[in-house]
Amino acid sequence: MTLAFALVAVMTALVAFGVLSFVWQQHFHTYTRENIQRIASNTASQIATRFDRDSGWYDGALRAAEEATSFSPGVGIQVVSSDGSNLYDSTRREGVSDISLIPLDANSIASAPIQVHGQDIGTVRVWVYGSDTLLTDSDQKFRDNSYQAMVFAALIAIVLAMLFGVPFARSLVNPINRISRAAKSFGEGDLGARTLLEGDDEIAQLGQTFDRMAESVEKDRELEHRLTTDVAHELRTPLMAIQSTVEAMIDGVFEPDAERLDTVNSEVQRLSRLVDAILKLSRLENRSTPLNRQVLDVGDIVSALVSTHQAFVQDSGLDFDSHTEPDLYVWGDSDLLRQAVANLISNAVRYTPEGSISVSAMREGEMVCITVADTGIGISEEDVKMVFSRFWRADSGRNRESGGLGVGLALVKEIVDQHDGRIEVQSVEGQGSSFTILLPAYDAKDASGGRRRGRENDRLGESTFDEAWDEDWGDEAH
Repeated sequence: MTLAFALVAVMTALVAFGVLSFVWQQHFHTYTRENIQRIASNTASQIATRFDRDSGWYDGALRAAEEATSFSPGVGIQVVSSDGSNLYDSTRREGVSDISLIPLDANSIASAPIQVHGQDIGTVRVWVYGSDTLLTDSDQKFRDNSYQAMVFAALIAIVLAMLFGVPFARSLVNPINRISRAAKSFGEGDLGARTLLEGDDEIAQLGQTFDRMAESVEKDRELEHRLTTDVAHELRTPLMAIQSTVEAMIDGVFEPDAERLDTVNSEVQRLSRLVDAILKLSRLENRSTPLNRQVLDVGDIVSALVSTHQAFVQDSGLDFDSHTEPDLYVWGDSDLLRQAVANLISNAVRYTPEGSISVSAMREGEMVCITVADTGIGISEEDVKMVFSRFWRADSGRNRESGGLGVGLALVKEIVDQHDGRIEVQSVEGQGSSFTILLPAYDAKDASGGRRRGRENDRLGESTFDEAWDEDWGDEAH
């Protein structure tokens, strides 16, 4: 980084040198030539004035050339009459009596005619000693000093760039190194590694993003560990019950009667439901099962679910009411949407000791909203952020008869996501929760056919849901 700063300074100096050279070559030479031409023109004008006044060359006209020579050191002046006679030459004045030092190249000479009453009586020629570009000694010194100043400024710029580049490079590289070390530690298994960067610059934001990612991965790992414990416990309990009952029947302790076989059968069904819950969520997440999409009337789906769950909710000692608006059409899979709403209802029943549960469906703008609200134990503000995570429960020690594995709401969210919708939750701990599914409304011109098909599917699914309402789907912490 420091070297980059120095290279930038060098490039800046080179650009400045190039610009300065261009200015000298294209503009300053023109400026100096104009100055010399101005000397020639002024001298010619002075000579013409005095010639007209004195009616001749030698009474004072050529004195103007001498005066111009004395005021312009390093400049040669020659005055030639109209017939070609050399009337004045500043080089001869300096001791060269018979040889003029005037350049042979006409481009190195500035000349101006001497005119009196519109008639040319001679010419003034001006040149610079030792320069074919009409640069005087002062001009050359100025040019050389300019280049020296540029070299000096470039050296200062390089030194300053290195002095400021070192701390800047360190301030830039240090947080990058922190991110690199944290990423390396994280990759080696230290899930607690964090950058702990603060600030609003891009690197700090990168570090903060890494920290958030690391926290998410760490939480997922904790959930996986909890899942291992939960699954082991959940599978072990029915397996031990089956094993102990079967061994007792084999040993002759229990008679293989209907009661014992019913116990084994119930435990097998419980084990099957646990495995089925995990498989269904996995299939949804992997998109291995295509959706059977069709036009559905959400009102019909909700009404059918309310009907099938009425007895279950009332047997739990809760009030159950519903409200649906007509013509709420969506494009989706009837079985999956029924399952999502059934999960929310079952979840509400599990965590509502007393009070009521309500289900509503209505249209809000371009979305169809399905809301399941309860007056249960609620969810804390911190736990709301995790409520849709797989295998998560607010209280890991909660009684599993009501807690379950923790896949119900994760399953609901996956179903809603596959229908291009979203799910929202509002909850106050100790007062209850409200889950709302929002799905894009279907605005086809003729949705009656889809409505009829939706009703048929609802009727076909009523019997299965009568038997499956108590399955372990609505097992999220509430």
